[in-house]
Amino acid sequence: MTAAPSRRDLIIASLSAAGFASLALPPEALAQGAELPATPACDGQAAATPRQTEGPYFTPSSPERSDLREDGTGQLLVLSGFVLTRQCRPVPGALLDFWQADPTGQYDNRGFRFRGHLFADQQGRYQFITRAPGLYPGRTRHLHVKLRGGAQSPVLTTQLYFPDEPGNRRDGLFDSRLLMKLRPAEGSQLGRFDFVLAG
Repeated sequence: MTAAPSRRDLIIASLSAAGFASLALPPEALAQGAELPATPACDGQAAATPRQTEGPYFTPSSPERSDLREDGTGQLLVLSGFVLTRQCRPVPGALLDFWQADPTGQYDNRGFRFRGHLFADQQGRYQFITRAPGLYPGRTRHLHVKLRGGAQSPVLTTQLYFPDEPGNRRDGLFDSRLLMKLRPAEGSQLGRFDFVLAG
């Protein structure tokens, strides 16, 4: 007799079945079959995503949008993942607010270029499209993000980093736990990072 599937098995099956197909991908990513893997295994308590400084360039009230490509050049980055609890349960409707330097290393402090927010779907999935940020003095390449699981939840402010960046070793804020997983996709990069909220 086959054992009844566990709650975790059912969650993984539903997330895998939903896959990446329901999220809008650019043609470059679709050509690579950018499927979203199942939720990570979770034995007991997953480690919460580390907090990091907001930095000097946050602007509130960014527009709701998942496409931050803007006009211009720079390598395309499609970043996707889940927002999860420490028990690896998806956080539906979680707010994610992203901001970054443009490909030349400049922040737009008057408008909202390379700034925007979006909400995770009912499975806790998110996806946004941008261009790889440029470098500016003193920092390695990075993305900023603020997350909130609900109206009464605390805000998580952190940064995400690119693997194999020479500047990672010299950047005093760099944290290897915040490295995205990246893979190439015909001139672009497909990234994965799962956020785990502490509460």
